[in-house]
Amino acid sequence: MPSCECLPLPPLPAIHLCLCSPSTVAMKTMLLPVLALWVVCCPGGALAKQGLNLREATAPPTPLGLPILQPPPLPSPPGTPNGRVQAMSRNSSRDSPEDRQLDWPQVQPTSKDGGHGAPTQPLVPGRKAPSRPELAHRNESPPAAWEQEQSHNKGRSPEQAPPQATMMGVEEARSWAAKFRPLQTIRAPQGKEGAVAAEEDQGKKAGSWDARRKGLKPRKPPKGASRQPGPGGWGPKKAHGRGRSGSSTLETTGRGQKRPGSRRGYRHGPADLGTMEQAMPSLPASCLLAQAAIACSNVKMKHVPVLTDPGLTTLYLAENEIAKIPAHTFLGLPNLEWLDLSKNKLDARGLHPHAFKNLTRLKRLNLDGNSLSTVPALPTSLQELKLNDNLLQGLQHGSFRGLSQLLTLEVEGNQLHDGNISPLAFQPLRNLLYLRLDRNRLRTIPPGLPASLQELHLGANIIEEVTEGALNRSHSLSVLVLSNNRLQEDRLAPRAWIDLPKLETLDLSHNQLVHVPSFLPRGLRRLTLHHNRIERIPGYVFAHMKPGLEFLHLSHNSLRADGIHGVSFLGLQASLAELLLDHNQLQAIPHGLLGLKGLQVLRLSHNKIRHVPLNSICDTRMTQDSNLISTHLENNLIDRRRIPPTAFSCIRAYHSVVLQPQQGEEEAS
Repeated sequence: MPSCECLPLPPLPAIHLCLCSPSTVAMKTMLLPVLALWVVCCPGGALAKQGLNLREATAPPTPLGLPILQPPPLPSPPGTPNGRVQAMSRNSSRDSPEDRQLDWPQVQPTSKDGGHGAPTQPLVPGRKAPSRPELAHRNESPPAAWEQEQSHNKGRSPEQAPPQATMMGVEEARSWAAKFRPLQTIRAPQGKEGAVAAEEDQGKKAGSWDARRKGLKPRKPPKGASRQPGPGGWGPKKAHGRGRSGSSTLETTGRGQKRPGSRRGYRHGPADLGTMEQAMPSLPASCLLAQAAIACSNVKMKHVPVLTDPGLTTLYLAENEIAKIPAHTFLGLPNLEWLDLSKNKLDARGLHPHAFKNLTRLKRLNLDGNSLSTVPALPTSLQELKLNDNLLQGLQHGSFRGLSQLLTLEVEGNQLHDGNISPLAFQPLRNLLYLRLDRNRLRTIPPGLPASLQELHLGANIIEEVTEGALNRSHSLSVLVLSNNRLQEDRLAPRAWIDLPKLETLDLSHNQLVHVPSFLPRGLRRLTLHHNRIERIPGYVFAHMKPGLEFLHLSHNSLRADGIHGVSFLGLQASLAELLLDHNQLQAIPHGLLGLKGLQVLRLSHNKIRHVPLNSICDTRMTQDSNLISTHLENNLIDRRRIPPTAFSCIRAYHSVVLQPQQGEEEAS
């Protein structure tokens, strides 16, 4: 009778496998490796108990006295060389277990003889092996040594893999594993790197580098749900807070604190976390938010939201429909430095007189494009004020009271005239540098201008004269713009500006001048006279200037050849670099050009010039090259075939001379 030997099946201990064969020993030798592999894959009847769910990962059984073998993909905790797991004290200052998410191996007792016995239950009650082990890994980058070991072990079988755990008794492992609480995976409010993990009841976040490496995405919450602590993950709970301007939805952080709901365009930074913890009313979705700035332009906003943010320094609310600003609007913004309320619907009744009173650090205020009829009360810290395109009816003595730090003032496009500007209106502005009064109804330069003024713009008014005392206190003035007025040379006082030592730029374009004005400022560098009625340049008109003009713009006038003399440019021989005489009535090259040794740009286009005589632009008697780099003679009546070969010999680059096209050439062709 053949000998039989029965062996219990480890996954199903009640069933035995009997071998009845003369070669029982040989069969046993062949089956033992197969049974060992089965035990590794299906310990403790896992397939029977879990309904053959191959998605669930289980811990392998471990023979007593043998090292626990783990597959290479699982990284060992940091601080454990060679993959060895070592118990660490709870009081250890390095790598506190409560701050880390660890997936420790479960130890299974076996029989002493090395045979596989029935596996025991997990050491931690109620603790199951995670169904997604990649989410239980830590947020740290894998150690470089482990990366090398994994690449080295790639392709090995489980039997060939090196051991990664030391021997451990069951009782020791149970007491050691009880020190750690299970961590659960939650979704970070603004995480973009993949799955993240947070410790239960602590809200500490730790992402999973392994999940990111595998391309896993975090589980998204249901629509309208918020993150709740506990195994459930997502719930419908919301916290609502109500401010002065309405309700706002707040997110609940992991520590039980509340913060405003996320707004598009805003990213939390380390410097503004304290600010964002405060409840702020909702803003339109198209608003742009930065660390210390809010920009809500053209969003049809009808009122300024009541904000509370001490860190906010810039508030941009231009191009809206704001018509009313109460007194308490900016109480929560004590550090605001730049406020833009341009192109709204503000008027004197809608803007409270003390709306800006508490803004003690405000430096720039833009109120352009509203309907203000008076200057509102302003903080003394202001350095720039823009009131362009309003309905200002005048500037009184107290309009700028206390604004001693103001540097820039713009009141362009209002209803100001000589009768509603007080001579004492600008008296408080002791440090004013820039004043813009364009597009009003002024007939003269306003009196009482600050002595500190450096730039004055009075264009597009109806100014007819400049008196001697109008600028007698403006000794710091460097730029004066009087374009688009009604100035005539006989209405310019002889000493109106000749003694202004720092005046370098004078714009008299678009006026009614018949000749270049006399008694120009001595230190003038740029003179703009285009679009006048100028017919001549008097002799010696520039002779008193030192060091002399650099830029002379005389385009679009009525200059003729007999209106320019040989001494017309006297005083500009070394200084003049740009001379624009285009769009005039010149029939020949003007006299006196040869003496302008520093000239670089010459425009004589759109005239009636017929000839380019020898020695009119280049002096052939001189061997020195000219400084001209641009010469325009196009749109004249010049026959290019009659130009002398050496007419432009002093010009280094011939392509800088523009002669095409000439008038009539297109018709003839």
